[in-house]
Amino acid sequence: MPVKWLCYWQPSGGTTVSSQVLVDLIKSIESMNGVRSGRWQVTASQHRPIRRDQAVQVECARELLGVAFSEAPNKYYFVLRPDHMVVEADSTIQSIMENLQVYRNHLTVVFEYQLGDFHVKAGRAVIAHSENLRGIVLEVEYLPVSSLGKTHQLMQEFVDIWQEVAAQSMTGRIVHLEPNFGDYSLSDQYSWQHTALQYISLMVHFLSQRTN
Repeated sequence: MPVKWLCYWQPSGGTTVSSQVLVDLIKSIESMNGVRSGRWQVTASQHRPIRRDQAVQVECARELLGVAFSEAPNKYYFVLRPDHMVVEADSTIQSIMENLQVYRNHLTVVFEYQLGDFHVKAGRAVIAHSENLRGIVLEVEYLPVSSLGKTHQLMQEFVDIWQEVAAQSMTGRIVHLEPNFGDYSLSDQYSWQHTALQYISLMVHFLSQRTN
């Protein structure tokens, strides 16, 4: 699987993230000969246990974070941060959980739009069923290689070039989000588990930010 770097746009002090930031970032991609190639979506969810009887002790995770990718429709990924685990499940697990009513979907963040060439994606992180913008998501994918170590310098150089182009018309910077994959026993060979951990980490980051 090709290596993906997940980044986000950090506005300069005194400014806020808006949909116009996404428009300007898309223009910067197109100025580098990026060609729109389709649409994509990532849905990250924060599940919390339903406690009908507070007196009854129920053995379940206090925090269960899940993520689904439009590019991998048959899979669903859970991240258990206290246990440093990333678990792959069949996509049907979502309906099973809803039917059992063990967990409820507390919050969903949706990432939209795809622009491609080097494979670059840019989108909005929003609360589901609302226009509550939490941030701008940027994903860079290098198709030929699946080794994190071998692609690190190349990916960094690409992000630096993109930053230079964006800086010509925007104030802010592209920040690379890089979880410690080793803490989750993930190898150098990139996988959907790496992607899931990155998106969950970004969702947690966005939710921790103050909104106006």
